[in-house]
Amino acid sequence: MWLEYFTQYMETMFPEFLKNKVWNYKDDLCVIGASYLAEVTGDEKWNRYITANSQWLMAEDGTVANWKEEEHNIDKVSFGKSLRILRDLTGDAQYQVAVERAYDFLKHYPRTKTGNFWHKDIYPNQVWLDGLYMAMPFYAKTLLETGNNSWDDIVNQFQSAHQLLWNKELELYVHGCDVSGKADWADPVTGQSPAVWLRAEGWYLMALADVYELAKGQTPRAEELAVLLKNGLKGVLKYQDQKTKMFYQVVDQANFPDNYLETSGSAMIAYALMKGTRLGILDEEHGRMGSQVLDGIERTYLKKEQDGYHLYGICASAGLGAGPDPHNRKNRTGKPEYYVSEEQMTDNQHGTAACMMAVSEQLRRSH
Repeated sequence: MWLEYFTQYMETMFPEFLKNKVWNYKDDLCVIGASYLAEVTGDEKWNRYITANSQWLMAEDGTVANWKEEEHNIDKVSFGKSLRILRDLTGDAQYQVAVERAYDFLKHYPRTKTGNFWHKDIYPNQVWLDGLYMAMPFYAKTLLETGNNSWDDIVNQFQSAHQLLWNKELELYVHGCDVSGKADWADPVTGQSPAVWLRAEGWYLMALADVYELAKGQTPRAEELAVLLKNGLKGVLKYQDQKTKMFYQVVDQANFPDNYLETSGSAMIAYALMKGTRLGILDEEHGRMGSQVLDGIERTYLKKEQDGYHLYGICASAGLGAGPDPHNRKNRTGKPEYYVSEEQMTDNQHGTAACMMAVSEQLRRSH
């Protein structure tokens, strides 16, 4: 059922998204998910879906869509992941040039006083969990390819994010921290945002699993990432819904009005559980738990209808503070009522791509 849905999605929905909106990190997720499916199934059609849509990311003259040289936006560093996949699939040297540009962005990227890449120019001095997934797997893969030995910088940023964002009482990570303490949503003492958003947890846990895979054997400090992953998963699993095995949009407040079981973040946790098991960080029971989360998503939200399959229960977007786009409303307070107010979407890339990635791990378990 999953593979039928993903085939339909990459043939029809993904190209339509790209026609209607300029490339962004959600599209990178689809490219990554499809590349994982190609790797695990051996079916080249998944790679063909990637190359067939490459013109939306990079034009023939090498121009990368939605990149602005003077802009500091950690989401756009994520484009480097797709560019690297396309480089490897096509052999086109222009993609390698673009990969190097993405790395150059990081070399000159502004940081908070704690040493973390800040989120965006419009959110200066802020560390969001989202940003660790946008930047760190790309950064780590670049270190492997170039022989650069900046592994301490990567591990230090994860450790710093842990210090800034971990809520000891809940054993969960909050969405963001303003190191300067100036944001309206920031706690006056800690700088932390008020609530725990599921997809933010998912971004962080996926980043840890992906970077550990790359760092293992390169630095003894990879084990610090393993410890963070184990502890993060231990915390979030306390809040798992026992019927569906999924997780709530506001993780620790199942009974909050309008709270709901959310697809993308649940899939990200499933991925982290199964990948963490495959990499030897977690025991086999955690791998089974990850597979159960994915099966719960399928039972709860993947529906076959007259026009094909559809995936429900996906949070469209969430952030902290007023954003540049019309949908980034000024009520982005970081409170539970804000997170449950964001639109739930069907077939949004966040959810579908995260499920692609989780399914790829589930398939590896069966091989």
